[in-house]
Parts: sequence; C-alpha cells; structure tokens
Amino acid sequence: MSARSTQPGSTQPGATEPRSTQPGTAQPGSTQPGSTQPGSGVRRVGRPRAVARPRSELSPREEILTAAAELFTTNGYAATSTRAMAERAGIRQASIYHYFDGKEDILAELLESTVRPSLETARALTGGTPEQRLWELCHCDARLLCSGPHNLGALYLLPEVRTERFAAFLRMRGELKDTYRRLLAATAAGAALTPADRALRTDLLFALIEGVILIRRDAPGEMAADVLETLAAATADAALRLAGVADRDLPDPREAGRGPA
Repeated sequence: MSARSTQPGSTQPGATEPRSTQPGTAQPGSTQPGSTQPGSGVRRVGRPRAVARPRSELSPREEILTAAAELFTTNGYAATSTRAMAERAGIRQASIYHYFDGKEDILAELLESTVRPSLETARALTGGTPEQRLWELCHCDARLLCSGPHNLGALYLLPEVRTERFAAFLRMRGELKDTYRRLLAATAAGAALTPADRALRTDLLFALIEGVILIRRDAPGEMAADVLETLAAATADAALRLAGVADRDLPDPREAGRGPA
C-alpha cells in the first residue's frame, strides 16, 4: 500500500463539517450546526469538534484517515483505539462512526489506498514495449509505496489483514500481482520462461517492489523528492534485471516511463 499510494488526505473525497458564524452562539430562530429543525427533513451531518485544531484543508473523513495512518504505523494497530484516533484528529469519538463502521473499516480503506493508484496506472498503460510498460509500473508502484509521511505498506504484515473483512484489499492486491505476471509474460525474456519459472519470477518481482516497505521501516519519515525518485528508478531497474531484461536494454524503459508525479 502501501505505502502504496497517495497518503490519506490527498485523493479521498469526504464531507465537510458544518460551521457556525460564531462558536457557541445562535441567532433567534436559527439552529446550531448539526441539529435538525422539527419537520425540516434535514439530516444531521456530524458532531462538533472535541478540541480546536489548526485550520486544515482536509475533510473530517480525511483527518480521521491521516490520524489513523500515523497511529497505526507508530503505535501499532492493536494498540490504537478509536478514542485515540478521535483525539489526534480533533473530533469527538462518536463522529468517527459517522464516516466509518469502526477501526477495521479505517484499516481497510488505508490498505486499499496503497494499491488502487497502481492498479489505475496499470490499466492506463498503453504504447511502448512490454519492457517499458513493466518498468513504468514498477517505478510507479515503488514510488507510491515510498511516498508520504507514513509507511502504510507495513500494515500488510498485520495478521488481521488475512481475515475475510479485508478480502477486497486482497483481491485488489492479487489483481495487481496478476498485472505484473502478464506484463512479464509479454516481455521477450518472460516469454522464454516456462510457466513454472514465470510464476516464480513474478513472485520474486512482486516481492522486490514491495520490499521498499522495509527500506522505509529503516528510514522513517517522508523521503526527499530526489531520494524518492532515485529509489523508485533503481527499484524498477532491478525489477527488469530480475525479469531477465539485459542491462543494455534498460535505458529505453528508464527514459520512457516516469510514473505520475
């Protein structure tokens, strides 16, 4: 994921919290934000914040995801309560359940966000040689896993992730791995492999890309842009070598694909 992705707060749409003109005051005949006039049919959309927080461009939903990403990757998933997430996001604990069913729902969203962008990139790959397309996907995937302030890919190792609740994430990850398999098979080197060898090479290639998660574990925090680009390009080069692409053939894929900025 992961972290495979944009970090929470960059791409996920979310509802905004209602605001009042003066905190704690109301004009005669008006209602406080979040309340409903009798017979008005207006749905209550959330609760007020528990504590004052700096002005943010994030929606409440995005702030919950950002807080969870930080706490899950620093304190651990099991040790993080919804109360802790609410306090970090600056909202009331009950407000979390307006946006999510619970902690597992939040974890599922974070996990899926580490795979979804790479799948979208894979589906959009057209033109160029199979080697170029494989390089571009490797570059994009490694770059996404290393982007943002939190190492969401480390959450892949949680035992909870193997349960039925996270079946959607596992299907998405399986689809991404199958895309690597198909791209590898389309290369000249991959086409020469036996089916068994190709399956093994796919496992190794996929593990190599996700291996950047361990690099992030040893170097926590957000990577500088030049370091991120160097790591992503080096990982993509190594992946193509693992696929059997000769070194002399690497420059063209390296020039052709740079993945999304």
